[in-house]
Amino acid sequence: MTAHSTRIAEVAPRHAAPDTLADPALRAFFKLAEHWKLRIADQRRLLGDPPESTFYKWKRQQGGALGRDTLERISYLLGIWKSLQILFPDPAQADAWLHKPNTAPLFGGHSALERMLSGNVADLYVVRQYLDAQRG
Repeated sequence: MTAHSTRIAEVAPRHAAPDTLADPALRAFFKLAEHWKLRIADQRRLLGDPPESTFYKWKRQQGGALGRDTLERISYLLGIWKSLQILFPDPAQADAWLHKPNTAPLFGGHSALERMLSGNVADLYVVRQYLDAQRG
């Protein structure tokens, strides 16, 4: 694991009770958002469009109460990040992949991030599934 991947993995435990996942999940998400250079609007969209006040509270405190949908979204995003780290040994290339146009039929010439920003949790799942299939 590279130093880049270790920093994000350190804040996201593998197995924990759902009520203890919120703080490490949010810390991992905001690290991920930083590496992926996500705009605030994109971060909110990926988290399921929480109210602005809630989002900024999460960002400021790196913790808070999360619903099941938000935890599921963060889980998919961390899975996407992990797959990219495996597929692209260069962290910069892994982080940039999301933003690049993709000719795979799933993306129709758009970037994976554009697909993920549809707002549907299913699109996060589809991108993760695609990357898992690419890993073999």
